[in-house]
Amino acid sequence: MMDSFDYFTAFQRNIGFLSKQEQERVRNARVAVAGLGGTGGAQVHALTRIGIGNFTLADLDSYELANFNRQLGATMSTIGRTKVKVVTEIIQGINPEADVRQLTSGISLETIDEFLDGVDLVVDSLDFYCFEERFLLYSNARKRGIWVLTSPPLGFGFTLLIFDPKGMSFEDYFGFRKEMTERELTISLFAGIAPRPFLLKYLNMEGLNFKQHKLPSVGAAPFMIAGVIAAETVKLLTGKGKTLAVPTVQQYDAVLNKYSRQYFPFGMKSPLQRLRKLLISRQISS
Repeated sequence: MMDSFDYFTAFQRNIGFLSKQEQERVRNARVAVAGLGGTGGAQVHALTRIGIGNFTLADLDSYELANFNRQLGATMSTIGRTKVKVVTEIIQGINPEADVRQLTSGISLETIDEFLDGVDLVVDSLDFYCFEERFLLYSNARKRGIWVLTSPPLGFGFTLLIFDPKGMSFEDYFGFRKEMTERELTISLFAGIAPRPFLLKYLNMEGLNFKQHKLPSVGAAPFMIAGVIAAETVKLLTGKGKTLAVPTVQQYDAVLNKYSRQYFPFGMKSPLQRLRKLLISRQISS
């Protein structure tokens, strides 16, 4: 029985879909993941299985029972433990050689430089309402020339948004302005991540409470997202395949068997998108 770890033995089944040189590039890359909840935890797991060798993780929360329906690291034995520590153990249980930098205070002005230091790309898995943290993350990543991938779960599906540091910015795509209220930011964010709101076909509105920041979620979506993010990460690191950056947006819903790829040259600022925001506003109680 093997009692020592060997990277290329562990990940040799990747070879064929990746060359040895591409696998080495993956091994040496550093991926920063902001938020280790449902999507973040699953994404880190998939990235580790593809062979990413270096991570920077940021999350200030600990696991609780309410996380069980969707979060990879949430078990009876991890309740009360910090997500960063648990996810680090998962990574190093798969790849003991992995280098993991841990930021247990999350994303802030004090931690953003450390979070982005030496990073090849960023995965944004922050909670829906982390507006200040996202403004900070995207603006600083763009200044450093770092790509940001985000894939919000939407019911039994997801949206894929990839931000090229030389392309349309996060603020321009969503039409965000600094003076917006939280309600206005919420409407703009929802419009941008769900230009085709497939989930409304089967969503029970009783599960939503925007005032209390209560949004429903199911465990199927994070695991779909994890595979997509791992594939897009490999593409960016190796040049394998074409990366479709914002203002191209991709959506998929497994319940409705729906896939959509749309191009929004003006982001969420076109007349049609402004109308959509008005309709969304009417569905959100004041």
